[in-house]
Amino acid sequence: MSEWPNQPWIVEINTWPWLGALALRYGRKVRLDCVPAAVWDELAATHADGVWLMGVWRRSAAGRRISLADPNVLAEGGRLFADFSPSDVSGSPYSIAAYQVDEQLGGTEGLAKARQELARRGLRLMLDFVPNHVAPDHPWTTEHSQYFVQGDVDEYRKNPTSFLLAGDKVIARGRDPYFPAWLDTAQLNAFDSGLRSAALETLQGIALQCDGVRCDMAMLLMNRIFAQTWAGRAGPQPPTEYWQYVIPLIRRVRPGFLFVAEAYWDLEWDLLQQGFDYCYDKRLYDRMVEGRAELIREHLKSPIDYQRRLLRFLENHDEPRAATTFSTQQNRVAAVALMTLPGAKLLQDGQFSGARTKLSVHLGRPPHEPADGDLQSFFQRLLDVVRGLELGKGEWHLCQLHGWPDNQSCRNLVAWCWQVHGIKSLQVLNFSPYRSQARVKLPWKDLANQDWQVGDPLVNADYGRRPGQELAESGLYVDLDAHSFHFLKLIPLGT
Repeated sequence: MSEWPNQPWIVEINTWPWLGALALRYGRKVRLDCVPAAVWDELAATHADGVWLMGVWRRSAAGRRISLADPNVLAEGGRLFADFSPSDVSGSPYSIAAYQVDEQLGGTEGLAKARQELARRGLRLMLDFVPNHVAPDHPWTTEHSQYFVQGDVDEYRKNPTSFLLAGDKVIARGRDPYFPAWLDTAQLNAFDSGLRSAALETLQGIALQCDGVRCDMAMLLMNRIFAQTWAGRAGPQPPTEYWQYVIPLIRRVRPGFLFVAEAYWDLEWDLLQQGFDYCYDKRLYDRMVEGRAELIREHLKSPIDYQRRLLRFLENHDEPRAATTFSTQQNRVAAVALMTLPGAKLLQDGQFSGARTKLSVHLGRPPHEPADGDLQSFFQRLLDVVRGLELGKGEWHLCQLHGWPDNQSCRNLVAWCWQVHGIKSLQVLNFSPYRSQARVKLPWKDLANQDWQVGDPLVNADYGRRPGQELAESGLYVDLDAHSFHFLKLIPLGT
């Protein structure tokens, strides 16, 4: 495959239940090496640049036992399936026993076949890298205990939920500083030079099988964060950051290899400086869920070079489904925002059809959910239009909005515009439950030279001719119902 394009679109697939859903659809067992061609074609029809097959690595037997004893996992399984059984529990994809493709999913050969089918359709492949921890039964826990944050027997006896026995050693369970330890993990020591070398070797093996990695909880490996989390246990802080050690060495062999950081705590910029191509934009997600236009506008005032390196999303396996987070109309407004902002896009399997179940990563059985045909048609039209306009290749501006002394409903709106190869488009979004009006100030210098035909290619609406002089001086007048949007295209009509 060629290198990833600028600001790619990536579809996340939870591999284990996805293959289970395909088995129900086709009435036979489906592994990665025998996914029907029509399924790969459907993914290609989304115009995505890549697919993230989440959770392909070998699940931990110890981790699965822990999942089977987790009352929350069992309660969710019982709630979703009348005939729920232990076979529906796959164990967590983030409790990794080995970075080898799980045989249940088709093994290494199955992944290679899937990658070949994706590449044939112009789709790149992204996989997981979990740098902070491994499963309790990963071979390193007994063969290389020095790779882990250490504890002692007394600590294990007093707090077995934070420490585990590995042979004759006690090591810490994986955690981040704000939550209890993850019971199905063992905490790696990011400061240990041997671990860093082993992690690099692991990444080198992953890089042979895909085109990029999504790095789980990437900020936990930053020197400052790791030192704070494991004060007094991790040893001296290395002079080089973990990511500044591994990323350049991978890129030396794979120059176009993509690194995406799952990132929180406003550490996105730091991780981008350490070599990541893109970082999760959780802040935008939270502000769109809140629906406050002024907070969204404030976030979008960040420099454009920074925004182009953020990964925008409305859902992923850690967040609730968009169809449950937003109302029907809000979901469409948020989708237009997602697909027309600068930056990479993360789209989840089932998002287009309105899936509502946020499935626990410990469950390998998919629930049956009927598709929302109207939403599916809307998404396909949106993806077609945005890809056709090639917005990511253009010049983007956040637009100013003006109201009147007796009408400040413009504060409920957010607007931005693109110019691509001379084609002008404008997106105006009302995130509020109130009908709102504004004048949108457009940044283009040639507006007054001619009149303009204004239409909406997304909903096939024609808003007629607008005088260029008026657009240049006063801006474009808009009047939007609650939770609605304009996706406008301006076509010059000549002088």
